[in-house]
Amino acid sequence: MTADEAQTELDARVREMMQWHFSPETGTPFWLDWKQSAGWDPREEVKSYGDIVKFEHFKDEWLRDEPNERFVPNAYKGKPFNIFETGGTTVLPKQRIGWEDYKHDYEMFSGTLLDESFPRNGNWIMVGPTGPRRLRLAGEHRANFRGGSCYFVDLDPRWVKKLIARKQLDEVERYQKHVVDQAVEIIKHRNISCMFTTPRILESIGERISIPSHGIKGIFCGGTTMTPQSVRFWCEEVLEGKTQLVPTYGNTLMGLACSIPLDDTYSVTYYAPQPRAVLRVVHADDTARTVEYGEYGRVELTTLTHEFFMPRFLERDEAIRRKPHAPYPWDGVGDVRPFGALEGKVIEGVY
Repeated sequence: MTADEAQTELDARVREMMQWHFSPETGTPFWLDWKQSAGWDPREEVKSYGDIVKFEHFKDEWLRDEPNERFVPNAYKGKPFNIFETGGTTVLPKQRIGWEDYKHDYEMFSGTLLDESFPRNGNWIMVGPTGPRRLRLAGEHRANFRGGSCYFVDLDPRWVKKLIARKQLDEVERYQKHVVDQAVEIIKHRNISCMFTTPRILESIGERISIPSHGIKGIFCGGTTMTPQSVRFWCEEVLEGKTQLVPTYGNTLMGLACSIPLDDTYSVTYYAPQPRAVLRVVHADDTARTVEYGEYGRVELTTLTHEFFMPRFLERDEAIRRKPHAPYPWDGVGDVRPFGALEGKVIEGVY
């Protein structure tokens, strides 16, 4: 796909989503009411992705304060939905509803994985947040879609962040050990080829056992800042240069952004799953403007699916704007880190 073809596909997707979410027959009650209040009709005025800036930034409190039923498109009325949460350490979490999006997202992502590192019919273990999070169903679907089954070890990041805030670091260490103990026992006694986990848990598992020697060929890893120095350490020391590390950048609101293969710089660059979602790196003090290539800016997310429309959501991350890279003819985001990481302390807990 060329850059022009990708842009044409994205613009067509935007027009389709405007018709879907803002038409009475299929539209979402929240957006139909928003249109009436705003006094303009996106079906008439938003004809391309460039026109998305006509929307204000999507507010995360809308996903806390609005009843979930307000985000059910009329086309799905009466159809039971899944409820996925994100955040919520100290307040009501943001909630996104859905039906099949998580399956589509993880099937798309599955197509980017190498079979030699993530074998077809191989079993997975997921060591990370489950419970109300999208990762639980999505992780199992990914394993099933590739012909395997998935084992789970849960961790609760909300609890860990509370412990850190209270400076109960000894309890954090005990909880982390509790999680790792469970993962190590499953890895030792079950036939597992692939794993999803967070970098900190990955390191802890690697301190206990040789991950490649226990048959794990691929690691799907996400959840925190990944500096080139850290990525190199994980690849060369924790995984002994034998197990493939695939960093990913994703969340409940977007789905999954894929990383391109690592080179000798070990810098990680991610590309959004266009046209279902789009990432843009913008000036923090003028979010209508995109930063230049090679510059840091705040990450802005637009999600464009039949189940969920979310324009211009400002993530709590910043990244370097990167140029398109095959097979992705659109901008990427590199060296992602928490927004304002250089100005203050950021709690990442067991991630």
